[in-house]
Amino acid sequence: MTVIVREFRSEDAVALAQVRRRALPVLISTAESVLHDVTRMHPDAHYGLFVAEEDGEVIGTADSGMAHDSPVPGQGYLNVYVHPERVHRGAGALLARAAEERLAALGATALFCWVLDTADNRAFAERRDYRASRSSRFLRLDLDDGPLPPPTAPPAGVELRAAADFADDPRPLFALDAETTADEPGDIDAELDDYEQWLGDTWHHPLLDHELTTVAMVDGVPAAFTAARTDGQGRYFTAMTGTARAFRGRGLAKLAKNASLHRARAAGCTEAFTGNDASNGPMLAINKWLGYEVCATEVRYVRELG
Repeated sequence: MTVIVREFRSEDAVALAQVRRRALPVLISTAESVLHDVTRMHPDAHYGLFVAEEDGEVIGTADSGMAHDSPVPGQGYLNVYVHPERVHRGAGALLARAAEERLAALGATALFCWVLDTADNRAFAERRDYRASRSSRFLRLDLDDGPLPPPTAPPAGVELRAAADFADDPRPLFALDAETTADEPGDIDAELDDYEQWLGDTWHHPLLDHELTTVAMVDGVPAAFTAARTDGQGRYFTAMTGTARAFRGRGLAKLAKNASLHRARAAGCTEAFTGNDASNGPMLAINKWLGYEVCATEVRYVRELG
């Protein structure tokens, strides 16, 4: 049996989403979201996909691109996923090499990737001359049986609204997302400054649930939000939670996320996932209060290109 690596084709979308879900169950992915990412990413992101195939079956995938929204040029990223029943066949190494060569040809000077914090995965990255940088935690909440804190009535002057209420003009949410993203901990800074691109990448993303994405308004101004992604199969993932700088320390993110989770449960979602940088103490504390439990840990690796 021979493993080959080739570029992604649209007919691979269903199989690719399934491989991602098996390799990293906390991330939700659908064929529709795969195709959206391939066709709607900013041209400067140079987003690309490879698939590993064995006897006609897609057993692995790698996505790669350039961090075009970072103020630091030359930062590339790649992430490799292999079906857990098809590991140790060389697919991961072939996918990584294809993505690395592609990024080098695009002028990348540093490559960033996430790997699960296991001995095998860390050894895989270190054999390829990557060094460990920072860690992140994935958390899970059982929405079927797990307890949630009771819904809290917003304080005076605060109102909770769904993102769907901004359908006619989502620009205020873009401004809030841009400010909070700029302060998110990580080793690749991001600056959101292109509203039209944000509409395509984020607002119109097929996984973004406009009814469950919840915004805390203070005196009519969007102050905090939690962005919810759902896959239509009972799975809910928090894509981002943040509070504008002027409103921090008032519990607004906690208020919004708790409300969103209660609405998710009512809508039929059965499990919720989220991810946090290990240094993000405030968000980790909120998620612990909500009842999330750590289900996996990832390590960010970086490789400098000479």
